[in-house]
Amino acid sequence: MNTIALLYPALALIAFGFALRRWAGWETAFWSGLERMVYFVLFPALLFNSILRTPLTIGSAAPAVSITLTAVLLGIALSYAARRVLRAPAKQFASGAQCGFRFNSYVALALSQRIGGEPGLALCAVIIGFVVPLANVGAVYPLARHAGTGLLRELIRNPLIIATVSGLLGNIIGLELPQVVAATVSRLGSAALALGLLAVGAGLSFSDSFEPDQSIRRGTRALTVWFTAVKLLAMPAFALLLVRTLGLDSAAAQIVVMFTAMPTASSAYILATRMGGDGPFVAFLISVSMLASLLTLPIWLSLVH
Repeated sequence: MNTIALLYPALALIAFGFALRRWAGWETAFWSGLERMVYFVLFPALLFNSILRTPLTIGSAAPAVSITLTAVLLGIALSYAARRVLRAPAKQFASGAQCGFRFNSYVALALSQRIGGEPGLALCAVIIGFVVPLANVGAVYPLARHAGTGLLRELIRNPLIIATVSGLLGNIIGLELPQVVAATVSRLGSAALALGLLAVGAGLSFSDSFEPDQSIRRGTRALTVWFTAVKLLAMPAFALLLVRTLGLDSAAAQIVVMFTAMPTASSAYILATRMGGDGPFVAFLISVSMLASLLTLPIWLSLVH
């Protein structure tokens, strides 16, 4: 299984966005508008469409979903703990905490099909449908608290949560969109991945010197190590322990461990920037997570196999 080949397209799009931002000469307003379009239109369309079309028959998938939800809860708890343990700068913590437990669903879906074929892909889609609301609540909370806007207000307004809940409700009641509407939503969602990764690259900085203050710079470096270790080491290790303890079958165990070992979500950057967080720091975290996963992901897959 060539995981590097699966991750390469995402890395290439991030690099392309980085190059365009610096050498194409397009104004800042263009990239700001692109971020808003991806966050408010394209990503919600992708989430809504994928969840609406996925058969959410929990049945035999319940153990895999339960283990994954538990691992994500652990990731949230450990990510939040960084605030006190590291005495992290408030803005960097609020922006980057989500990178300790969110996941790149595009890479997960691609790998799940390689691991388990269509049944593996279906299981991964079910997991995503149940985990996305939890992960988004965990991501919004510290940002809303830092901005002083109120968690409930931000959750109600968050387009990713609205799209996820709407997709789940539509799936439960058996909603079928008219063909023209379904095709439109599908095409909007198809644009989300490429444009979202370009937006990440446009906001990317390979320097961790986000602040002139030396203490804040040390804090951002410590947070980078902490969040990356939680996402790529602690979560999959915990999931591996649970699948072995509970005796999950081989294919499902591989999907669960693979899912928890995913690099963090590229949309984390867009969420941080739209809620007044530290976008460059989150873009840096995303890139570190993506590059580090090239080493860690094959190891976890070999251990569970």
